[in-house]
Amino acid sequence: MAYDEGHAELLREDLADEPGISEKKMFGGLCFLKFGHMVCGVHKGGGMARVGKTAEAQALEIDGVTPLSFTGRKMGGMVDVAEELFADDARRTQIVGLALEYARSLPPKP
Repeated sequence: MAYDEGHAELLREDLADEPGISEKKMFGGLCFLKFGHMVCGVHKGGGMARVGKTAEAQALEIDGVTPLSFTGRKMGGMVDVAEELFADDARRTQIVGLALEYARSLPPKP
């Protein structure tokens, strides 16, 4: 398995009451989408969240969150989530909240 299933389960619980959530294997891990737009996910060694460029600086202030760069090039609006952040309910909820806020601002995909 390329990602920690326990981390995926924590995100499932965090997103359980949110309408329009689905799961899709992507980036060698598992992503959670809201009406087709990526919210967050898990990968080997941690996770990621799509917070949008406007909230990126706010997300980077959270301990354990860094810019996402799978290919060595920073992906704007996306952040990497350290593995140890998953165990901290407050920080995990904060980053998932920012990602949901961004996803809610987007129109559903057909």
